[in-house]
Amino acid sequence: MIDTPHIGTAFERTARALEKRPSLGKGTATTAVRITDGLRCEIEEGPWRLAADMPPQAGGAGSGPTPGVLGRAALGSCLAMGYVLYAAKVGLALTSVEVEVEADFDDGALFGVADVAPGYLDVRYAVTIHSDAPEADILRVLDEADAHSPYRDVFGRAQRLSRTARIVPSPA
Repeated sequence: MIDTPHIGTAFERTARALEKRPSLGKGTATTAVRITDGLRCEIEEGPWRLAADMPPQAGGAGSGPTPGVLGRAALGSCLAMGYVLYAAKVGLALTSVEVEVEADFDDGALFGVADVAPGYLDVRYAVTIHSDAPEADILRVLDEADAHSPYRDVFGRAQRLSRTARIVPSPA
């Protein structure tokens, strides 16, 4: 169930607060990832605990979703939530929202045997909206939400990325 009035009120309250104090919207998120067994990663941020692993054919145990699943899930869920937020902002009632993300890849790059970029070769998403609202209104909401989607931006624009490394001797 999509509670359009509640979501719309929360959206407007947050937008007003950020207009008055832009610094409220700025921050740094830190996610800790640790290998625990084989290729299995335990992922922590705040109260959230997730896991990732690779399938057995890649040397993992298949005990969790792959990083690719989590990345596509981040994009799809960010888009879906954005559509609901922006629909609620204008009072447009949606019955349901679904986003399907497809990504083409070549795992040969990951294993060092293909001369292609190791990331996705192409990413597509399909949106299904159930609503009695006029199609033109729904498409305007999708366009506005897409224009403000953090993960659509992450996937569509190069980001600055830097690494630091700490090398610590193993205990004796």
